[in-house]
Amino acid sequence: MRRHEKAERVQAILDELYPDVPIPLDHDDPFTLLVAVLLSAQTTDVRVNLVTPALFARAGTPQGLARVPVEEVLALIRTCGLAPTKARNIVALSQQLVDLHGGQVPEGFAELEALPGVGHKTASVVMAQAFGHPAFPVDTHIHRLARRWGLSGGARASTVERTERDLKAIFAEQSWNELHLQIIMFGREYCPALRHDFDGCPICSWATPKSRRLEEQQKQRRKPARPTPGRGT
Repeated sequence: MRRHEKAERVQAILDELYPDVPIPLDHDDPFTLLVAVLLSAQTTDVRVNLVTPALFARAGTPQGLARVPVEEVLALIRTCGLAPTKARNIVALSQQLVDLHGGQVPEGFAELEALPGVGHKTASVVMAQAFGHPAFPVDTHIHRLARRWGLSGGARASTVERTERDLKAIFAEQSWNELHLQIIMFGREYCPALRHDFDGCPICSWATPKSRRLEEQQKQRRKPARPTPGRGT
């Protein structure tokens, strides 16, 4: 099956499973979305949604957060991974928005990626979900599943940048914003990284190349067993 044919079948399944997929991070405007996405690195969306209400109650605008001491922001987001770095970046990007953009989140990739702590993936999420511009944010779920399904493969596809280019080439631009959310949801519900039931998966059962399935199964067998609790190692 050619990649474009496979992509069409994958998209049909995702459209059936997730006809109206919500944005997983709670937010009120582009700024609160930007901060929430920044917080989501190495942290679950559930955790971010638990943290942001208190943070935004303290200050929910660039002008407000720019004036909050980093230590206070850190106390509010401490349960998120990489909290010290994120706290510094949140205050710094808030100040930069005030100084350079009139307190508004810029509607452009270059301007967003120039903000402290904002990489291409974060900028892509904001462009897609806050402003509606076509973008295909690639997180670890999407990167893993694109390779698992044979939509982006080989040694040259070992980076998220390459995966993003491959997916943009085989899916219609008007589908990108919804599709990246659908793939994330599918990865969480049906397609875990470890101990995956390939035969029972609605997509992997037919889409995963045999070589890829064998490769993943061999990696899983090579992983050391976890020690039994209460016993020495």
